[in-house]
Amino acid sequence: MKLVKQFAVVALSALTITSCIKVDVGDDINTGGGGVVPGDNILNGTIDQSRTLTKGTWTLKGYVYVNNGATLTIEPGTVIKSDVADKGALIVERGSKLIADGKADAPIVFTSGKAAGERAPGDWGGIIILGNAPTNRPTSPAPIIEGGVNRPYGGTVANDNSGILRYVRIEFSGIAAEPGSEINGLTLGGVGSGTIIENVQVSFGGDDAYEFFGGTVNCKNLVALGTMDDDFDFDFGYSGKIQNAVSLRDKPADTDQANGIECDNNGAGDAAEPFTRPVLSNFTLIGPYDTTGSNSNHGFSNRWRKATRFVFRNSILLGHRKAGFSMETAATAQAYKDGQSEFKNNIVAVFTKPYNVAGGAETVFATADLVKAKAESEGSRTLASRDDVQLTDPFNLTAPNFLPKAGSPALTGADFSGLDAAFFSPTTHVGAFGTTNWLQGWTSFNPKTNSY
Repeated sequence: MKLVKQFAVVALSALTITSCIKVDVGDDINTGGGGVVPGDNILNGTIDQSRTLTKGTWTLKGYVYVNNGATLTIEPGTVIKSDVADKGALIVERGSKLIADGKADAPIVFTSGKAAGERAPGDWGGIIILGNAPTNRPTSPAPIIEGGVNRPYGGTVANDNSGILRYVRIEFSGIAAEPGSEINGLTLGGVGSGTIIENVQVSFGGDDAYEFFGGTVNCKNLVALGTMDDDFDFDFGYSGKIQNAVSLRDKPADTDQANGIECDNNGAGDAAEPFTRPVLSNFTLIGPYDTTGSNSNHGFSNRWRKATRFVFRNSILLGHRKAGFSMETAATAQAYKDGQSEFKNNIVAVFTKPYNVAGGAETVFATADLVKAKAESEGSRTLASRDDVQLTDPFNLTAPNFLPKAGSPALTGADFSGLDAAFFSPTTHVGAFGTTNWLQGWTSFNPKTNSY
């Protein structure tokens, strides 16, 4: 949600942009157009004609832009490391595409260039994808995405297609363009519903794991591990759908509140349309239940603010310290009271304040108990302890098991009535997992020590 000062953006972009892409072509790469330099597998500069990166290990050097309608295709099993000195970021501009279509047994990995044991959040930038789908920001001039890349996003094409991200891991991202403006693990600006995003893991990012700046893109099977700031951040008119997402927090947190979900209509909190209204089902959001002291910035499971609207269904809020389901501002609370927003069929088992009203929401719901009564009347269950949820081993940072145990209340209670049947696959369980572990084969919970 942090806005970048334009003069800083332009200055940083000028330092990082170069004029060509340099790659070690070998015998298998598509070499049509653009600069090609033999040697190590190096990506830098601008990709303005379509390219394919063959399976292997590549080095991302500086900010790399895909533009001019080009498509960058990355083969399954490819590992892309950021240069340590010239920290990289991959920016896919409007009208261009990224086809990173990995496989369960051959994921595509974007990671730090540092050695095992030395990797940390902020070792490189992250992935930014910019599309032509609607936002609630003015279109002339188009808004500029945060993170120091000085590129516009958004438009009028709801079904815009920016490519495929499938079976992809993004690790140790979050380089700061300037104080308070880091690149997220995966930044999606005005990305349209023609784009496919499935089975993506963001681990140990220095800012948000995922941030959606408007757009209509739909996603399935998302993982956030050890995020410094928010796990899922929505704003500026995002109206897509997401099913199956899990987040697990580690220490420390950002100096800002670090939340499972943070959601605003826009920075001003006004009634700009289209309203931010993510439609979310089968989330498991896990906070560090016993976090204290300097790590207490791990905040809310759900933080709905600034006139946003939302649909949050069939999910689990587990362990966050500050609050579970929190609404801030009167407009946000009014939309929930009037049925324009939904919080239904969820399990809430957090450290304190399962339900919270603040920042003017008290004018609509005078007490948190009134929010609790509405939520429970619509199928949600409030449990006294994290242990009552009976997940197998959800707080294990290196080998978690999020599946419910036999007899867990999470195995029942889902309701998909009113949700888009063309996108959402009905389940009987709430949360991201029932009896099937869709993490197997492609995720990693030990990226700090992986050998790449």
